Amino acid sequence: MPRHCLTLDLKNDETAISEYKRYHVKIWPEVRDSLIEAGVLDMEIYLMGTRMFMIMDVNDVFSPSAKAAADRVNAKVQEWEAIMHDFQEKLAESGPEQWWVEMDRVFNLADQ
Repeated sequence: MPRHCLTLDLKNDETAISEYKRYHVKIWPEVRDSLIEAGVLDMEIYLMGTRMFMIMDVNDVFSPSAKAAADRVNAKVQEWEAIMHDFQEKLAESGPEQWWVEMDRVFNLADQ
């Protein structure tokens, strides 16, 4: 099963961080459905300070570009993303339209 690991920062604001966490207690059904329809099998987000780490397990047909294209025409996902972007702070490594940045795996115990 393919896995994507991504990172992004939250703004250094305790109120914003608390609000971001509150939104993720139960995400909007349309956002959840868009993830499932794109082939996301499981997703977790971890937070330390302001740095977030997302692990996304996906099926073999998942495509980040296809997911992004579907999101661009989904009004509810666009609304959700606009709200989330108010809490988030882009990394220096991100592209102009990119928020979450894919991380490179540097170690896997199974390879040892």
